[in-house]
Amino acid sequence: MTQSPQTNAKGFSKAFWVSNTVELFERMAYYAVFIVLTIYLSSILGFNDFEASMISGLFSGGLYLLPIFTGAYADKIGFRKSMIIAFSLLSAGYLGLGVLPTLLEAAGLVEYGEVTRFSGLTDSSERWMIVPVLFVIMLGGSFIKSVISASVAKETTETTRARGYSIFYMMVNFGAFTGKTIIDPLRDAIGEQAYIYINFFSASMTILALLSVILLYKSAHTAGEGKSMSEIGRGFLRIITNWRLLILILIVTGFWMVQQQLYATMPKYVIRMAGETAKPGWIANVNPFVVVCCVSFITRWMAKRTAITSMNIGMFLIPVSALLMACGNLLGSDVIAGMSNITLMMILGIVVQALAECFISPRYLEYFSLQAPEGEEGMYLGFSHLHSFLSSIFGFGIAGVLLTKYCPDPALFASREAWEAASMNAHYIWYYFAGIGLVAAVALLIFAKTTEFIDKKKKV
Repeated sequence: MTQSPQTNAKGFSKAFWVSNTVELFERMAYYAVFIVLTIYLSSILGFNDFEASMISGLFSGGLYLLPIFTGAYADKIGFRKSMIIAFSLLSAGYLGLGVLPTLLEAAGLVEYGEVTRFSGLTDSSERWMIVPVLFVIMLGGSFIKSVISASVAKETTETTRARGYSIFYMMVNFGAFTGKTIIDPLRDAIGEQAYIYINFFSASMTILALLSVILLYKSAHTAGEGKSMSEIGRGFLRIITNWRLLILILIVTGFWMVQQQLYATMPKYVIRMAGETAKPGWIANVNPFVVVCCVSFITRWMAKRTAITSMNIGMFLIPVSALLMACGNLLGSDVIAGMSNITLMMILGIVVQALAECFISPRYLEYFSLQAPEGEEGMYLGFSHLHSFLSSIFGFGIAGVLLTKYCPDPALFASREAWEAASMNAHYIWYYFAGIGLVAAVALLIFAKTTEFIDKKKKV
């Protein structure tokens, strides 16, 4: 694979760096909203825990299912056009999330007071207007999922690919860190209306990304663009008949089901268990902070090991992280003065979870990109995100059920004492996810041994 004419001293093209920069903006926008999406749905629009979890899960899942198709379409029309479409849709969608509550208020459907939420209209059909708005974001985001990671594949060689994906993943997590940093200071300043206004910040980030693509992005790698739909169909068939990729996706789904709890369970869990002063945005930021600090080092450290070996290490860390999160509810007096044990153990669990991610995610993308024929990178990298579709649906769905059972909304109870009795086993939530992570880790170990045995037999 030849390099683009415009390359810097480290061997990466201008298109590589533009792709990574707009990915940074997009991740800032997405995580600023997603970290509090379930709270937005409950506090602003009046959905219960299960409804908010399922809407968020379907939204997140769609972001990862649609790239299978939008990735193929991106291969056809080219990555530049795809990014322009994506960031235009994202900008419109985030503006819609910010404007929707105001429109409903103007129609007399929302009451603003000390708490901003639907007033006595929890069965109102108007609140479901959120669905088409989220669909616009989902469609725009689905292009980004396949296009940016595939652009990294196109703009790197086999010798620079691991380092390229390490840089890409570092940018993803720097964007995630920055986006989540915004919400807690905003919530301190203006209360629950922060869940509305954060959407305008996200819209400004995607507009900036759109302008960057229009003005700066140009790639010399155009192989595969303009393919017919029949060619795309044959390429898709090659993917879905690759049993190794399908099994790997199912196994890695277990890891991501645990990882999804940063957004499905953690925000409501820490606010309910540690108090309203808890900072879910800052707590969640432990994950991208650790990844940004460690992913490059871990990738270099594991460079001589296979992708599957690196992923195996990460998979056995993930159940440990969930068990650490459970410990916050079991300790006695606060270990660190001024910090709830719930917060402390959540942070420690997220540190381990982030280290697991460093071992898994860049090498997972590398593994998939190496399976892709030239010109089909978008389709293959879009398909690689199928694990997140499955983990979003199941992870958020299970979270909604477990929150309702073990850590319900305090507003549903007549007294604090009644709520404390109902939530005394809240830490059980994390035992379920520790079990899921352990099963996935063992499954990947079996997968690695089996494929290694098959490959050795073929060489004989």
